[in-house]
Amino acid sequence: MPNVRVYSKHTKEAVTCLSVLIKTYRKQRKWSEQNLADRAGISRATLQKIELGDLGCSVGLVFEVASLVGVPLFEGDHNAVAAQVNQAKQTLALLPKRIRTKERVVSDDF
Repeated sequence: MPNVRVYSKHTKEAVTCLSVLIKTYRKQRKWSEQNLADRAGISRATLQKIELGDLGCSVGLVFEVASLVGVPLFEGDHNAVAAQVNQAKQTLALLPKRIRTKERVVSDDF
């Protein structure tokens, strides 16, 4: 039996929201599915999965398609996103490189 990934309700709602926005923005631009798929360098079937909110689609592809149709991701201002990335990298640099958990010693001397 294959592993089935379980997603939270919040994740499902976020993906559904983004997929509906992508489809709406594509239609507002009067682009066909094939037109957008060609622009993104993907198949029409993959675009259909993205627009249906398929959770198996690559996040990179989803973001690229969203960007192509003009869906604002995070912030509308690219400088604000870059600043947020820099801040996150600075914070990450201050944190430990590895997370170590204390080894639990089990007493098996009965």
